[in-house]
Amino acid sequence: MRADTSLFISDLHLAPDDPASLKRFLAFLAGPAGQASQLYILGDLFETWVGDDDLPSPLPGAVCQALRRQADAGLAIFIMHGNRDFLLGEGFCQASSARLLPEPALIDLHGAPTLLMHGDSLCSDDLAYQQFRRQVRDPVWQQAVLARPLAERRLMASQMLDQSSIAKGSKTMVTMDVNQETVAETFRKYACPRLIHGHTHRPARHGHLVDGHERERWILPDWYEAGGYLRCDGDGCRLLDWPG
Repeated sequence: MRADTSLFISDLHLAPDDPASLKRFLAFLAGPAGQASQLYILGDLFETWVGDDDLPSPLPGAVCQALRRQADAGLAIFIMHGNRDFLLGEGFCQASSARLLPEPALIDLHGAPTLLMHGDSLCSDDLAYQQFRRQVRDPVWQQAVLARPLAERRLMASQMLDQSSIAKGSKTMVTMDVNQETVAETFRKYACPRLIHGHTHRPARHGHLVDGHERERWILPDWYEAGGYLRCDGDGCRLLDWPG
């Protein structure tokens, strides 16, 4: 019997040349996720996603099959776009039985209003990245890209990764982290006591005092060297390592 618990993960960056990360993820689905009631994937499940017509490839196929197996067994699966897999669409959702969430998404998490985000929009000091984000989230731009041949899109994705790596080398950690005022404005806008996001790869719980009200912000870990997740139930939330 599944427990009334919700699990949150992000930034797995699954890629064909990293079988260890896929193995950890599949073990996570069969382990902790197999006992939970909801799983939220808050962006960057994949290192790149060039379109749902790439579903027949081995990695997407293995991931969708494993997700669908858990969904069929009673796990409710939700997924959100990240800054790497922003082209995920309904084809992926149908193949995996996942439900695509808008960003941000305000949910009732065991009685507490909770805002879910990938987190990249909070990094408002990185002006160049925010310009890039607006471009790749534009539906017109996405349609134009998806109209290109699959091989061309794969090359584009590889070039974007190279450009991103070069750009990061010229930025400070402060620039690439969240802007505290942007975080405060987000809490004000959605009037929620809790925010959960990924993207920065700096897992932690942060307390915020916004207009005299206590707020909490949970940052999810990445899965590059190991895994991790946030587990929430009626008693609250806690970060856990995977494998634990």
